[in-house]
Amino acid sequence: MNYVTTILRVAIVAYALVFAVVFVKDCMNHKEDFKGRKHVTLFVIGVITNFFDTLGIGSFATTQAAFKLTKSSSDKIMPGTLNVGDCIPVMTEFLLFLGLVEVAPLTLVSMIVGAIIGSLIGASIVSKWPVRVVRYALGGALVFLAIMMGCRLMEIGPFGIAGTATGLIGWKLIVAVGVNFLLGALMTIGVGLYTPCIALCSALGLNVKIAFPVMFGSCAFLMPSCGFAFIKKSNYDRAAAAWLTIGGAVGIFIAFYIVRSLPLEVLTWIIIVVMLYTAVMFFRDAVKNAA
Repeated sequence: MNYVTTILRVAIVAYALVFAVVFVKDCMNHKEDFKGRKHVTLFVIGVITNFFDTLGIGSFATTQAAFKLTKSSSDKIMPGTLNVGDCIPVMTEFLLFLGLVEVAPLTLVSMIVGAIIGSLIGASIVSKWPVRVVRYALGGALVFLAIMMGCRLMEIGPFGIAGTATGLIGWKLIVAVGVNFLLGALMTIGVGLYTPCIALCSALGLNVKIAFPVMFGSCAFLMPSCGFAFIKKSNYDRAAAAWLTIGGAVGIFIAFYIVRSLPLEVLTWIIIVVMLYTAVMFFRDAVKNAA
């Protein structure tokens, strides 16, 4: 695993440095965008939303809600602000969690590549699907899997015990890559990857901590390409994105040390709560979409 980890770390650090240079240069060329802004508010939003992002909840929805509540950033350029501001934080998450738990190199790389390919070529497939139905389906699946995980922890029913595997082979690996391909494709229509990825890993018998480098790696290699496009078009809030990046780094480090120190059973219960919360959000968005 060491050589694979080293290669992935070098690749993501190089990618992050290039992105940071482009981002900082653009901010320096538009210093006027930082005048008269709610700097402390934006920083706090970055800390809180990325703290919960590290736990698997995701940061886009919570950041949008915080921006609207505090009136600290415009809705019109929200997609660009979120994609640019959360790029370096998600890369940081991947670097931190890459060494958190031992994971089979083939499983890690295959699932990350599956999500990346899914986001690149799967958009044409899933874009034809009704988003409302997708959200209902994912919400229902998350509720079922959350119940299953709870039963495993309490050793109730035919679900076995909580997974401890560090890698997948055979049909389980094929299923993992296939589903992550689908999740990568669904990201292109606004359906989050984090919690479904955690549920997938648990359902296949993996240690739930393995989901963290998989889901963060999937996004870490995807988001910068979107970020570059928004920077090039100047279609984002520079001040908000900058403070999301800075505050996000603080929130991530706090959450990482909490996750790292938690017993697996406690972490799994937290993940179950996150899954149920995400399921409710899927159902809520589906109802809104229907209306």
